[in-house]
Amino acid sequence: MKTAIFYGSSTGNTESVAKKILKKLGGVEVLDIYDISSTKVEKISEYEKLIIGSPTWGDGDLQDDWESVFEKLKNIDFAGKTVALFGLGDQEEYPDKFLGAMWLLYEVIKSKGAKIIGEWPASGYYHNNSKAQDGDQFVGLALDEDNQSEMSDGRIDDWCEQIRSEIL
Repeated sequence: MKTAIFYGSSTGNTESVAKKILKKLGGVEVLDIYDISSTKVEKISEYEKLIIGSPTWGDGDLQDDWESVFEKLKNIDFAGKTVALFGLGDQEEYPDKFLGAMWLLYEVIKSKGAKIIGEWPASGYYHNNSKAQDGDQFVGLALDEDNQSEMSDGRIDDWCEQIRSEIL
């Protein structure tokens, strides 16, 4: 069974990251990819291995497309599924709410029985606070395209190597 990437993107940054992850992990021959704005969230149920990504908007909020399906996401059974998360945020403009959307997705997915993989070191970031951080680790890949875009490709590459054996 293939792995699937599900993402929401308003400005194109998260879509770009999703496509980089897709390419790094083997392309469409190995993974399926879905923009949640044009896909029923229930499609997630068809996969045992998932990569889910979202940018954080405003004061720690979900991106609009994820927000519109969030209640339905809460009804999906993630038991037996392996999930890796990635999130985009602006740690300079929102240092106290960095990656809030990734946390909201994590909280629901974890509570519905998923095995979460892909924790990411919090070192090298300069935010004040993040619910998506547990000790010295984020619950998934943390990216800041506004302030640290030059670090994103390396972080994506390293994270993909980290999750490869469990997600493919």
